[in-house]
Amino acid sequence: MLDALREGPLTTGALCDLLPRLDRCTVMQHLNVLEEAGLIIAEKRGRERWNHLDALPIHGIHERWIGPYAAYAAHMLSRLKKRVESSPSARQKA
Repeated sequence: MLDALREGPLTTGALCDLLPRLDRCTVMQHLNVLEEAGLIIAEKRGRERWNHLDALPIHGIHERWIGPYAAYAAHMLSRLKKRVESSPSARQKA
């Protein structure tokens, strides 16, 4: 659902159409959980409910957890590359 909403707001009916294996009640339950988690914002327009992705909490998770981990992983890969390149077998091939 979040991937679908990344492209722009969708009505609940449109989300149901995108997820034919789920009944409307199940889609609504998922939307309610996502809304309670602060990941979507629901807007009523007449009889329609428009669901908007709120990417700010996801960005916060990225900044706090994923960004530092990715920097650490890149650092470790760089160290591994230097070790492999400086190993005796690598020098013999050169």
